[in-house]
Formats: sequence, C-alpha cells, structure tokens
Amino acid sequence: MSSRWNRAIAELSAQGDAARAAAQRVRDVPSEQRTTAVAISYVAETDYLRSASTLLRAHLVDRNPPRRLPVARVWPCLRDAWKAQALARCGGVWRVVPRNAALARMRSAPSALLLAAVIEQAEALQASLCGERQVDRLYESYIPDRTSSPAADLLGSGRTAPTLPGFPDPGHPLNRAFPRGGATGVRIQHGREAEFNKLSSDRSAVYTRALTFGDAVLALLVEHRVEDVLPESGRLRGVGRWVGREQQLVPDRAKWPTKLDGYQGAALAEFGWLVLACTGIPLTFGQRADLLSHYTLLLLAAGLIACAGTALIYRHAPKLITAGPRALFPGIVAAAVAFTVWQGQGPVADYYFAGPYDRYDREYANECLAASPYRHDAVRAIVNDGVLTVTPVEGGTTLHLGPAEDGSMHPLHPLDRATRAVLDTYGC
Repeated sequence: MSSRWNRAIAELSAQGDAARAAAQRVRDVPSEQRTTAVAISYVAETDYLRSASTLLRAHLVDRNPPRRLPVARVWPCLRDAWKAQALARCGGVWRVVPRNAALARMRSAPSALLLAAVIEQAEALQASLCGERQVDRLYESYIPDRTSSPAADLLGSGRTAPTLPGFPDPGHPLNRAFPRGGATGVRIQHGREAEFNKLSSDRSAVYTRALTFGDAVLALLVEHRVEDVLPESGRLRGVGRWVGREQQLVPDRAKWPTKLDGYQGAALAEFGWLVLACTGIPLTFGQRADLLSHYTLLLLAAGLIACAGTALIYRHAPKLITAGPRALFPGIVAAAVAFTVWQGQGPVADYYFAGPYDRYDREYANECLAASPYRHDAVRAIVNDGVLTVTPVEGGTTLHLGPAEDGSMHPLHPLDRATRAVLDTYGC
C-alpha cells in the first residue's frame, strides 16, 4: 500500500488522540487556564474533522492523500487574538461539517458496513449544523402581561410582539433586533419547547460527533488502505502539540487597570510620544532623501510603525505601569528615548542625505581644502544639471564635481582632469 496513505492515516490517528486528550484536559486543567484549554480542544477537534473529511474524499475518488493534512495555524505573535477567535467561532467547526455534496458522494460509493457508519455520523453532524442554524429562530420578542410574573410570561402568558412588515416569522433576527408593540423580553416560542431542546442538544453534541466521525473514517481507511493494520501515530502538527501546555501557549499577562491613576496616565502619554516620534522617522528620511513623491509608501511605513507601536503598548504596558509613582520610571525612560529619537532623526537624515553644498563642505572644504583657495568662504558654488561648479573668488581652476543631487548618498568626485589635478595637489 502507498506510503503516503500510511503516513496520512498515522497523522490522522495522532490528531484523534490529541483531540481526545484536549477534551479530557478541559476537565482536568486548573480554572485559570480552562479557557485556553477549551480553545485548544475546539481547534483540535475541528482539525480532526477537517483531516478526516479530506482523507475520506481522497479515498472515495481513489486519489493519493495530500502530503500534509490540513490543520489550523496557531498565530505565533497573536496568540491572545487566536484564542479569542477560536472561542468565538467554536474553533471553526461549523465550516468543516460535511455538506450535502460530500454526503451524496458517500452514498454513491459502493456500500460497505464501515462506510454506512461514516454516513450515519455525517448525517448526525448535519443535524448539529441544522441545530446551530435554526435554534435561534425559535426565540421571539414578547410583550409581558402586567398582571403575571416573569416566570408565567416565559410559560406563555405574555403576547407575541407584532412582526415587521414582510417578515411574518416571529423568530426572524430582524423581529428580535427591532421589537414592536412595546416588547421588552425574549422567550422561546410557545409550543416549540421540544423542538428547541432537540436542536440545542444537536448543536451541543457537535464535538462528540466530530470525534466519532473521525474515528469511523479512520476505521474505514485502515480496512481499505493499510490492510487492517493501524500504523503507529504519526507526526502531530497544529494545535495538538499544545495539549497540556496551555500556560506556554497563552501565558498569564497583567490586565489593564479599570481606571488609570495620574502616574499611569502620564506614563501612557509618554509611551504615546515615543510611538509618535518613531512614526515620524520614515517621513523625515523621505523628506531629506527627496522621496516625497512616493508619499504612499512613506505613509504606509509610518502607519505600520504606528500600528506596531500601539500593539506593543497594548501588549506590554499593563505590566510596566503599575499603580503608584513607580509607573513614572518606565514613562521617564520612554520620554528620554522619544526625545532622543525626535531630536536626532533630523540630523541623522541630514548626514546621510546631504545636499551638494553640504556634501562639498563636509568632504572637501572643511577637510583637505580647508587651508586652500577652495575653502568654504572663498568660493562661489552653483549646481547645474547634476554638476557642482566651484569657482575660487581669488581666481584659479574651476572645480566640477558630481553627482550633485538633493537627497543623494553618493560622494562627490571630480568630473574632469583639471579638477582631479587640483584635488591631488591638496591631497584629497
């Protein structure tokens, strides 16, 4: 049998083991790390379902499996955001549930006992998807009965709120977002409690069904692709590597205070000044280098620096600006760095992108020609067509130097033999 199938099935088995370990870890992990463990569990089970669906599709069309099974990436620098997104989207499981086309492909394949089990689990996953899509449509806005208790209203004593024109379904999102007739509450539609419970249980069972579907696909592939011998678990990729390492994945960080005191506000303002000073660097250098025509790139660079600085402040400032006068120390350091950057970027840019006159003074007039008729206060200089023409007031050979460009980093050099001879005379 193909070595690629052996490797793919081994990796799928490793993903299944990781998903089960992640689900168990949610029950065993300390409470302060439970949300991270839940995010890992969501994504690990989603990866298992996605990989199982990919290998099942390759098996049914009799193709080789992909070289690497699809897994969700853990963002290395934005793990807090990754965790928040994984929790908000339930790991993305609803996007990888087998759809009708995949189910039709399974049903059209030659019948087999293990394939029937796979189809059964795929139908269960579709029932979970239906629960996710339909359960919220069973809520309705209602007008409470003034003479009854809130519990009685939830049991049906209140009146269903009037619906919007063109939207007769009381469970439509628009009818719940814009209630009419003085509706002040939301409840399950009267008489549909059993349907609501069924859809809710289907929705909450999606992860158990994802694991069962993956196990059924794994059994099917073992029977048909590796001659009933399950390979040893292969290389584990994706979020499964972080099971049991929640603190390393998303370490505990200091939280932003609910209200800043005066010291913390001052420190935060100085951090903002530092970001502002750094944001001006590409604009200052672009102006000195005569690159303002490329203002889009300069503004983009400034915007990237501003976003990166803001992200760093958001990430690290809470542990630096502790309450009380101690918050001033990192603020003073940031202010000193900001002042240095603010005052120093102009002279540094002028040094590297000096104009032709400044470059002549730096390279010749204040150096080897300082005691000659070509010193700074004894010449007339003019730039024409990229050539710096230097004429001594007391008379003598006229120098022609180039390239004479604004914002250039190229040194001036002689453009004719007469200029070269004068420079050689003074040891330039």
